[in-house]
Amino acid sequence: MLPSTEYVEAVERTLDSTFTFKCHKDISCFNKCCHHTDMLLTPYDILRMKKRLGISSTEFLQKYTHTHIDEKSSHPFAVLTMNEDEEGSCPFLTPEGCSVYEDRPANCRYYPVGKGLMIRDTTDGPAPVDFYFFIRQPTCRGYDEGREISIAEWRAAQGVDVYDQMNREWQEIQLRRDNPGKPKLDDQKQALMYMASYDLDQFRKFVFESGFLNLFELDKDEVEKMRDDDVALMKFGFKYMKYILMLEETLKLKDEFQKENKPANVN
Repeated sequence: MLPSTEYVEAVERTLDSTFTFKCHKDISCFNKCCHHTDMLLTPYDILRMKKRLGISSTEFLQKYTHTHIDEKSSHPFAVLTMNEDEEGSCPFLTPEGCSVYEDRPANCRYYPVGKGLMIRDTTDGPAPVDFYFFIRQPTCRGYDEGREISIAEWRAAQGVDVYDQMNREWQEIQLRRDNPGKPKLDDQKQALMYMASYDLDQFRKFVFESGFLNLFELDKDEVEKMRDDDVALMKFGFKYMKYILMLEETLKLKDEFQKENKPANVN
């Protein structure tokens, strides 16, 4: 969720930070936070929701999202498209609440907590470090109810830990690329990065129905797992992004392509 900065507390929190909060159907602001929201989606968000709806990732992206290109990094992101009505409601919102609640995005699970990631100096040198903050929208009455709970307890109760585990590598890729002096991505790299991040079903076709497998030295067990396992394919997509962004040599060309100095194009 990308709340207006006027609602974000300018104080960094930790997992031990506590707050009082409870959301339920009888609260006066129920569902208010599900309107007029810029909801940035992660790869695992889309994996879970497209399975929940029984549709392909391609169909999900076409029906429920639009693309945002970050001006600073030139990275493409999928953003949930709100309904085109006066209320600007979430397409999965019903009078009873969220219709995909068990598979709702990570940002929905975290709310009213926000989570960020930045490079900081640690005892082991610069490293990605999580930080947290509270979102206090004036329409939200949840802070007036419930019991005191830590951010760590909130994460566990909302099942967000698995989302963080699945998305961590992807988030670090965005962070590593978002540095001064990095060249803008061209249209082709933007398209490849978007596909590998979000459109798993199209990415699977790209891997298995093109010349991709002929170019690289890949573990056979990993390849076979990717045929049917979306999580395995998603994680391979992260490796592919690091390769095309030249962050790490996560993939190795076969000897014949290295010796002949042929470009790693997929036909």
